[in-house]
Amino acid sequence: MNKVFPYKSAIVITCFPQQSQWVARELEAMNFPIVQQNISEVETEGYMDDCYALNLNLRTASRVLFQLQRFRAINADELYVKIKAIPWENYMNNDGYFTVTSYVKNDSITDDRYANLRVKDAIADRMTEKTGRRPDSGPDRDQVVVHVYWKEDAVRVYFDTSGQTIAKHGYRKLPYKAPLNESLASAILMASEWDRASTFINPMCGSGTLAIEAALLTLNRAPGIHREHFGFMFLKGFDRDSWEGYKRLATLKERKDTSAKIIASDHNKDALHAARENAKTAGVEELIDFVHCDYKETPIPEGMGVVVMNPEYGERMGEEEELAIAYAEMGDFLKQRCKGYTGFIFTGNLDLAKKVGLRTTVKTPFFNARIECRLLRYDIYDGSKKGKK
Repeated sequence: MNKVFPYKSAIVITCFPQQSQWVARELEAMNFPIVQQNISEVETEGYMDDCYALNLNLRTASRVLFQLQRFRAINADELYVKIKAIPWENYMNNDGYFTVTSYVKNDSITDDRYANLRVKDAIADRMTEKTGRRPDSGPDRDQVVVHVYWKEDAVRVYFDTSGQTIAKHGYRKLPYKAPLNESLASAILMASEWDRASTFINPMCGSGTLAIEAALLTLNRAPGIHREHFGFMFLKGFDRDSWEGYKRLATLKERKDTSAKIIASDHNKDALHAARENAKTAGVEELIDFVHCDYKETPIPEGMGVVVMNPEYGERMGEEEELAIAYAEMGDFLKQRCKGYTGFIFTGNLDLAKKVGLRTTVKTPFFNARIECRLLRYDIYDGSKKGKK
């Protein structure tokens, strides 16, 4: 039991828009209750030490927020007074460093930075009065992170136990041309319902994020296992033994080998080099067959599995006409080469997706940065559809 935080509290897991259902699925698998859920966050409950396990194991999340207090404040002066009343000296070291982040929607505030400043001053003034020393503060999230949610007069104060976002899984040293975020790639894999044992194929793999996440998933390797710093480590009461225990448990759950075959191809040598190096950093290079070829020549083993393609969206002027041909060719590739597989195209351009020429059975919404996207599913039957049924 954490001596500084010996109580159960609300824990809010944030994520990219449209990923909350996959976060909720992960939480349920870890036996955490789902208290409420919206497009970009899921609320559960637990102890501070539970945040260790969540940061270590969640693949599709961005941040893990542990609620410290909730109260009402109508303006910045009242916010200052109530923030200052919190016993920060019980939770933070006066020789450390902290930053403040916020979500503010209050009529008295026109700039979120002003709210952050008032919160920072309240914490620093309290620490100075109670301990005789003012901790350093600034914009970096590499130690203690205080997050304030202030909507109308309702205020919730959290410790961001992640610090730096956990949406990045730490292995992508060589990004290549707008790579997928790691948490988004994990959510795509979950949405594809890949069974972690059959073949996974990622033509036009780019920097390899989808293939690497597939390898980590089939090994059941915790995404945070090699990360050295989280926000919770800089709070008073951090239990190193408890943290090491969660890491040992995660290691015991990891599979030592896998029957899944993972194939990643790209026609660009630089992209393939980046993918190999990233896979090496992630420790899964030997699990992935990297193939230098046009996507149409990607090896497709006999049997069943999943094929996921993440083509360009045509964001620049004049690209759509050329890409329309490419999307039609992708449909031909899936239909002719991938019989028996389930095919997916992840795209932010639904007009181009119409050129694929195959019947979409599921359209799963996602966001890639600020681009609204869909993961489109195509069931590629081996023989007639009637025969498949």
